[in-house]
Amino acid sequence: MRDPLGRLFPNLSRPVRVALDWVLTIAGAILIVLALKAWVVNPYRIPSSSMEPTLHCARPAPGCESTFSDRVLACRICLDFSSPKRGQIIVFETPPLALVKCGAGGTFVKRLIGLPGETVHEDAKGNIWIRGPDGGPFQELKEPYIPAARRLADSAHFKETWHVPLGSYFFMGDNRAQSCDSREWGSVPRQNLIGTVFFVYWPPNRIGFR
Repeated sequence: MRDPLGRLFPNLSRPVRVALDWVLTIAGAILIVLALKAWVVNPYRIPSSSMEPTLHCARPAPGCESTFSDRVLACRICLDFSSPKRGQIIVFETPPLALVKCGAGGTFVKRLIGLPGETVHEDAKGNIWIRGPDGGPFQELKEPYIPAARRLADSAHFKETWHVPLGSYFFMGDNRAQSCDSREWGSVPRQNLIGTVFFVYWPPNRIGFR
């Protein structure tokens, strides 16, 4: 019984069919990888210290705590099936004002803090408080992933308050004093969100879910 290519192209010699089979196999594999990258999972490298110590960047860049930058995977398709949740680490495209305020724009990785319609307040000790869209009392946001020293280092934003427009999300870095985030350039529209970070795949000693 002939192979599929033999049935489709009976006049081709076997060496040509074998070579064509390899070409089609490799091309198919590349297309699958590109499709996964475009619609399902995408890799990213952590370039700055804004998410330290949750996600590491590499010394000697300012504030970085590791020899190697973390490489992470972001689930692109996840945001198609569920709404973004507070506390998730998300990859997104920054608003244009980020380039003005931070000197850099494009793709950022931050933690989701404020949901649409909410009000976000940072108190005099760096703690974050959230008030819902209904205008009720502020509730303190529990953030065990941030050491107290990093909160106190963020004095530039003490006692500030921000409102999150409907259809947008408010992001902050875990390393608050080293993070140029929504406190500087505002909330991020829903359509700018790319995917949720769920896994560190490099370096080997950092491999694990986040």
